[in-house]
Amino acid sequence: MNSAQIVSLLIQATYFVAAVLLIMGIKRMSSPVTARSGIQWAGMGVLVAVIATFFHHGGGQRLLIENAALIFIAIASSTVIAWYSGRKVAMTAMPQMVALYNGMGGGSAAAIGASALLGFAALVGAPKFVPFQPQANTSQVVLAVVGALIGSVSFTGSLIAFAKLQGWMDKTFRFTGQQLVNGLCFLAAVVLGALVVLHPQTHTIVLFFGAALLFGILMTLPIGGADMPVVISLYNAFTGLAVGFEGYVQQNVALIIAGTVVGAAGTLLTRLMAKAMNRSISNVLFSNFGAGGGAAQEIKGSLKPIEADDAASLLYLAEKIIIVPGYGMAVAQAQHKIWELSQQLIKRDKDVKFAIHPVAGRMPGHMNVLLAEAGVPYDLIADMDDINPEFPNCDVAIVIGANDVVNPVAKTDKSSPIYGMPILDVAKAKQVIVIKRGKGTGFAGIENALFYQDNCRMLYADGQEAATKLIAGLKAVDGGGGH
Repeated sequence: MNSAQIVSLLIQATYFVAAVLLIMGIKRMSSPVTARSGIQWAGMGVLVAVIATFFHHGGGQRLLIENAALIFIAIASSTVIAWYSGRKVAMTAMPQMVALYNGMGGGSAAAIGASALLGFAALVGAPKFVPFQPQANTSQVVLAVVGALIGSVSFTGSLIAFAKLQGWMDKTFRFTGQQLVNGLCFLAAVVLGALVVLHPQTHTIVLFFGAALLFGILMTLPIGGADMPVVISLYNAFTGLAVGFEGYVQQNVALIIAGTVVGAAGTLLTRLMAKAMNRSISNVLFSNFGAGGGAAQEIKGSLKPIEADDAASLLYLAEKIIIVPGYGMAVAQAQHKIWELSQQLIKRDKDVKFAIHPVAGRMPGHMNVLLAEAGVPYDLIADMDDINPEFPNCDVAIVIGANDVVNPVAKTDKSSPIYGMPILDVAKAKQVIVIKRGKGTGFAGIENALFYQDNCRMLYADGQEAATKLIAGLKAVDGGGGH
């Protein structure tokens, strides 16, 4: 075995170690207890893979050496930007940050595909620029096209999702014949991709990427804001698959394994999110859900306000209390005050739990992240399936900023867009206190029948303000001593 073979073997072994770190990191991210270390493991895996790539043999190594200065500048600048933005971004902006970073991953995969396809095109004509392999084969070209298509869609689609979450554009954008236009654009991308496979030429490649990028925009424009958690996880799956395909094109084992694992995890998460809404993925992508409008059935009753002192008295008399957080809690940055309120209740021997719906917030796990940031113990946080049987025995349920995930029309009104979606059974609690800034509808634009029930009272206030007043009210009832 010569020195080149030994180096190649060491590089492949390093890629295997990087892949193991990535897989174990993703596995540890599945639990809040080990999520932090999971992120560190996965980050270490990426670092190891990047370092190993600089020693990879083949046409790509020459390009790495020739462009080392630009590569290091790009790595350094992007690291600084990511470090700064990661530390400074508000929790309310975390979903759009995830969407943006996910889009960057898809865009990177698309860029790798573009580089490979341009190299293959040069190979057909005058072979002057061959970035990865000295000879191209059909499977490489096909997967380069597929990866580029998926990555392009993820890139522009994630940017549109970011713009919607950031409030830079309307939640939905529709026009007559939109589905037909979308279908034709996708068909054009597929046809152009096939032409690239059969005979890669620069102008065909440019047209192919133009159609793919445009389709990502058109596909995401009509999707309603209520579907953003599903869309973000779907594009995460797209990015992973694109990376895996382009990893095969580069013959990079680390990219193949990491991309496949991320794609599989994203696909499973997307299915779980869609199931949590009782809808198919095709319904998420092609229906009008989330566009706005209320339930078809008229909601009877009236909204009944309550003062903070009276709400505090209800909490003081209660034994079992369930808190349901939603995006409004994130907007008010009230997670720390809500946990302080919970600690005051626990101090008074109350049974306190937090109920989390799978699609609460603007991205998967959004509420879990907020509560973890505030220091809420993991054993007090319960998933929907585990907590729902406890609502009938709950003395007071506190809803802060949640709307669509507690709306009982999902079980009672067949004409409602959210009918059939599993919800938190807050309506079954003996008393419900809804902390809300105003009388508006939720992100899906649907009126909430829970707010009109006889057992529901509305505490109109900002989340932090409401929690502060409730804490003061509790202390006023018993002099602040608890038990």
